[in-house]
Amino acid sequence: MRIIIVGAGKLGYTIAERLSQEEYDVVVVDNNPARLQIIQDNLDVLTIEANGSSPITMNNDDIRDADVLIAVTATDEVNMVSCILAKKHGIKRTIARIRDMQFISEAKEYLKANFDIDLMLNPELIMAMEINRILMVPAALNIEDFADGQVRLFETKVKKKSPLANIMLKDLSMPKTIIAAMIFRGQRMIIPHGDDSLQPNDNAYFIGLTTDIDKFSKNLEERNNSKLDKVTVIGAGRMGRFVASMLDRQHVKVKIFDTKKDRLHLIASQFENNGKAIWADAADINKLLEEGINETDALICLTDDDKLNFILALLGKHHGVKKTIIRQAKTDYKSILRELGVDISLSSRILAANEVLAFVRGNSAVSLLQDARAEVTEVVIQTGSPVCNKRLMEASLPKSCLVCAFVKNGEVQIPNGNTVLKAGGRAIIITEKQSTKKILKYFSRN
Repeated sequence: MRIIIVGAGKLGYTIAERLSQEEYDVVVVDNNPARLQIIQDNLDVLTIEANGSSPITMNNDDIRDADVLIAVTATDEVNMVSCILAKKHGIKRTIARIRDMQFISEAKEYLKANFDIDLMLNPELIMAMEINRILMVPAALNIEDFADGQVRLFETKVKKKSPLANIMLKDLSMPKTIIAAMIFRGQRMIIPHGDDSLQPNDNAYFIGLTTDIDKFSKNLEERNNSKLDKVTVIGAGRMGRFVASMLDRQHVKVKIFDTKKDRLHLIASQFENNGKAIWADAADINKLLEEGINETDALICLTDDDKLNFILALLGKHHGVKKTIIRQAKTDYKSILRELGVDISLSSRILAANEVLAFVRGNSAVSLLQDARAEVTEVVIQTGSPVCNKRLMEASLPKSCLVCAFVKNGEVQIPNGNTVLKAGGRAIIITEKQSTKKILKYFSRN
């Protein structure tokens, strides 16, 4: 499959890296030779120095008739034009980065119908929605939804006094609609069995019916952490404004800090309830304490400075903040950040790249776990595939694959060995990252 990426900025690079790792035939187009040189030096992809919104460029032999075009330049209009031209030059499917919320909220269907855009990508909004999902389940370090929201993956840290700790999984009191899907113990990844037990400081992943996962997660919370009441957001850029307005609409008491008054005026005009926009330097810890950072349930650091986000999260923890979430452009030190006390670090570019990968594969969702060592994928079982119409025990799937849920005709099953994987159904699977591409072949027609 040949995939064209228009735009060699940071988002374009991340998407190109992710797709090239999957061994897709990737072509990156940009008119900035310095950006292309960085990609040439680091990735196994073809680069073309050209204007990605030009019909001449689209007629290039390496671009015309490709399978997918992904336009992720910094300009919405350029991305839209690239998609229009792509369809006219035989490219079957298109993705456009659209940052203007007016386009997304008021003209989404119009753009799809008239601008030939199959998927609109807004990394800041994707990130904000991820943060909101996590915050709405206080015990969660990560939340991912599958099967149109019917199935939920829930990650939590096992505490010393947790009702989960030191009990074999077969003896845990859990609904039959939930399974323990994965355990990360330090640097070790465990696909659990009934005789395994959860230990303090494990990162445990559970998957099951969304309604039951929500009930299960609430039972893990201490009483004083059960309700999200106050949240502090540092940084009133696009992402910070998205997060703050979402929380305010859910009647969470939000305080958002920034040094730019125009950003603060914008978010203040969007608040409907008790939100407060505060003009202050986030590095001024005295100001943060004056505004009650020590009493906040969650501190969300979303500035453009990775180091500042990290330092603020540590300061928050030092002063009693229950949960810290930071934006991290570089993900090399994600596991170290947790060890140092940062609860959750997220990258908007990686979240967006996951959406692109799911679209390219034809899957509904893709999620990376624990520094990309494992992957959760929702995959449609195709007629004639190796697993089609076979009982799970007879499917001969590799040990590095766990089928967590099976959905057919709106009915969700938590599978056992006798579950039949029927054509047209959707399986939610967890795989070791390096095995994912090989394992997906079991579910597709050869």
